[in-house]
Amino acid sequence: MLSDYIQAAMKQAQYKILEDGTYFGELPFWRGIWSNAETLEECRIELQDVLEEWILLGLKAGESIPTLGDLDLNQLRSQEVA
Repeated sequence: MLSDYIQAAMKQAQYKILEDGTYFGELPFWRGIWSNAETLEECRIELQDVLEEWILLGLKAGESIPTLGDLDLNQLRSQEVA
């Protein structure tokens, strides 16, 4: 379920090239999840890493994770998150 959620979230990613030539990526519906890198691929990888860490920390802290369609990670709270 976690990988399905991450894949669905990454489909909503938005990217742009900044004035310095680097790439900026963000997930607009998740506050504070963004990345900046030299290439688009590096930016995408970094953005996915940030999302994964945000999800794991949020679940451990009891934060509400946004639901994506029928993907609801909040039910994982009762399970141990590694």
